[in-house]
Amino acid sequence: MVTVYVTLIVRGYKTYSQVPVTLQPQVKSELEALELGELAQ
Repeated sequence: MVTVYVTLIVRGYKTYSQVPVTLQPQVKSELEALELGELAQ
C-alpha cells in the first residue's frame, strides 16, 4: 500500500495529508528516498 500511495502522491492524485496516519511514516520515508520529501508536507 505504501508504494500505491507514493505513486498517487507523485502523480498528483493524492496529498500526503490524505494518507492514513498509520502509513504516513513509511510513505514519507519512500518519498525522501526518491528525493521528493517536499511532497510529504
